[in-house]
Formats: sequence, C-alpha cells, structure tokens
Amino acid sequence: MRSSPRQILSALLPALFVLVTCANGFAEEADKQNYFTLESAIQEALKNNYQVKIKKEQVDEARHVKDQARADFFPKLSTNYSYTRLDEATVSPAVPLGAGLSIPARAVNTEDNYQWRTSVRQPVFTGFALLSTYELTKLGIDRSEWELEQEKLNLVLTVKDSYFNILRADIAVNVVRQEMDALESHLEVARNFYEVGIIPINELLKAEVELANAAQNLVRAQNSARNVRAFFNNVLARPTNLPVAVEDISAYRPVVFNLEEAMDKALLHRPEMKLVNIALLQADQQIRLAASRYYPEVSVFADYIKEGDTLGVSGSGFHDDERWQAGGLLTWTFWEWGKTKSAVRERMSEKLQLMETRESIRQNINLELIQAGLELDQADKNIPTTRKAVEQAEENLRVTQERYKAQVTTTTEVLDAQALLTRARTNYYNALIDHHLAEARLQRAVGEN
Repeated sequence: MRSSPRQILSALLPALFVLVTCANGFAEEADKQNYFTLESAIQEALKNNYQVKIKKEQVDEARHVKDQARADFFPKLSTNYSYTRLDEATVSPAVPLGAGLSIPARAVNTEDNYQWRTSVRQPVFTGFALLSTYELTKLGIDRSEWELEQEKLNLVLTVKDSYFNILRADIAVNVVRQEMDALESHLEVARNFYEVGIIPINELLKAEVELANAAQNLVRAQNSARNVRAFFNNVLARPTNLPVAVEDISAYRPVVFNLEEAMDKALLHRPEMKLVNIALLQADQQIRLAASRYYPEVSVFADYIKEGDTLGVSGSGFHDDERWQAGGLLTWTFWEWGKTKSAVRERMSEKLQLMETRESIRQNINLELIQAGLELDQADKNIPTTRKAVEQAEENLRVTQERYKAQVTTTTEVLDAQALLTRARTNYYNALIDHHLAEARLQRAVGEN
C-alpha cells in the first residue's frame, strides 16, 4: 500500500524539527565561541598563546636545571668493568742465593687481566662553587617566572590593542554607512531637482561621485575590520578566518592618574625591575663562583674492587678476589698567572653594568608613564571637544540640507557638510578608542593587567 504525501510529510516533520533544533543549537554554540568580552579574550589568549606556552616550558626547564645542581651535593655512585691484555706475562729473573741455591724465575702477572670496580665519590669542599651554582639555578627559576609574567603583560596589552582596534574598525564601518545613507538621500533629492530642471547636471554628478567614493570607503573599512579580526584570532591562537564579535565597551570611563603613585607601583610590580634585580643577585653568585678557584677542593672516595684473569673476576694467583680502598683527595691550583683574579674582575664588571642597566630601566619606566599619562590626558580632553563638534556638524548638515531643499545653497555645500560630519564622528570615536588604549598602555607601564 503506497503512503500518501500527507502521511510522508507527517512522518518527516518530527525529524525535520529535530534537525532544525540541532542546527540552531550548533549555531548558537558557534556564536558563543566567536563572541568575546575583553576579559574572555584575555583569558583565551593566556590559555592558548604559543609564546606563553613556551615561557611556561622554560619555567619547568629551569626547575629541572635546579634539580641537576642539587644532585651535585650528594655522593655519586659509579661502576666500571675493564679488561687489559698484556703482550706477555712479566717474569721475574732467578735470584742466586749462593751455595748452589737460588730463587727460581717466576711470573708476576698474567696476560689477561679483568677488573670490576664500584666507586663512591663525595665532594666535601669546592670553594663554594657547588653552593653558588645551586643558588644560580634557584635564581634562574625566579627569572623564568618573571619572564613568563612579562610575556603575559605584553600579551594582555596586545589583546587590548587588537580588541579596541576591532571596535575602531566596526565604528568606522558604521560611520561610512551613515554617510552613505545620507548621500543616498541627498542624491534622491538632487535627482528629483534635476528631473524638473531646477539644478544642472553637474550638481547631480557631484552627488553621484561622492556616493561612489563613500562606497569605496566602505569597502576599505570592511577590509580593515577583517584584517584586525584576523590579527585578533592570531593573538588568541585561533584560526585566522574565524568570525569575531566583541562586546562594545567604547563608552567613556574616567581614569585617575597620579605619576608618583604610578611610579611607585611600577618599581614594585614591573617584571623588568624584578628581572634586573634577579640579574644582580645572579652576578653576586657569579663573582663567588669565579672566586671559588682561589680555594682548594676536597673530596673523599671509596672503592670496592674485584679482579681476576677470567671474566668472572674471581681472583687468581696474581689477583686478590676482592679488596676495598678509601681515601681523600685535595686539589689546589694555586697559581694560574692571574687567571682567577681576572675572572672575578670580569664578573664584577658585569655587575656594574647591570647596576647601570637598572637605572636606565628606571628612567625608561618613568618616561613610559609620562607618555601614557599624556596620551590619556589628550584623549580625555579630545572627547568633549569632538563630541561637541559632532553635535555642531549634525546641526550644520541639517541646516544645509534644508537650505538645499529651498534651493538657496548648492550640492557642494551639502557634500562639504556631510564630509565635515563624517570627519567629526570619526574624530570623536577615535578619541574614545584612544582613551581606552591609553588606559591599557598605562596599566602595562605600571605592571598591571
């Protein structure tokens, strides 16, 4: 019995409903994955960025280096098995004793000699070399951790830059679209005037040319929006062609800035200051390490030895089955023609360089803070000025359009008024974005996320 179309449709409807529901669910999930607040963008970047992952691995690497240095404090166990083949056995000559008596010649060794040695070595004093090396590795961990923090701060600033550049690009697209809407309305009025013979053809052509120019500007603005999204995806270690939507946080928020307080925070929190201070501590340890060659090195050892003339090292007429020995060793290279002294002075010179570097970093931080503060102040002052300019430009365009409809002004005046409004809007929104970017750079200069 053949099913009717209505029965087939009734059977398919539930399946279609499920498919549509699933498709909507997948679309909503994809939208969520491609929508970012500033905080979620920062967290995504910190989790996925390749350079941050590299720095984290370097922290682990430094910990392993420290473990290696710590192992040098403890006894070292070793074993070796050796075989020595002589060209011939050594024979001691006969020794005459007189009265026809003598000690006959005899072999004193064998051609085949096997030895198995197990040893313990323990350093007792190394002129503080082991301790200095260990302290250097501990400082190496601190350095790698602060390098990680520095990378994170740089990444957060990059994320903020790219985030606000997306907002800037999207705003630019909207401004151009507003301009195109206004130009299209003006073109329609101009065309009506031309058709009834009120304006000449060149007035109409000017309006058409300006609309075409605006269309080109829209294409450029849209391409710029795509480019900044690709860069944003790259920073977050996402495929560069994925869509991106961001929360609009371009609204103005005042920021209080005090240079002295910011400088105090920067000197306390900036990774650059932490790193140079760690480098100075490392320089002290390098000096002590170089000076360790002034001192003797003392170690103790113990060996357990089995020997023989067969692979089993079970003794022979020429070898003990087993034996042990223990002792101490003092090594002191007390004259190297000033080599150690020069090495110490080299390390001291490096420390002096680091002290100068620290002062240079202080000055650079102060300069960064001044520049960030000036940028913030400039943006703060530009925002009310450009907002007022937008209001004036909007009123100017409205009046000019009314005058044009009354035919007491020209198309050129209308187009100039529209261009003035577009420029005013662009300046206003740029001032808002510049304010947020200046705040982000100020936070980075202080050493905060």
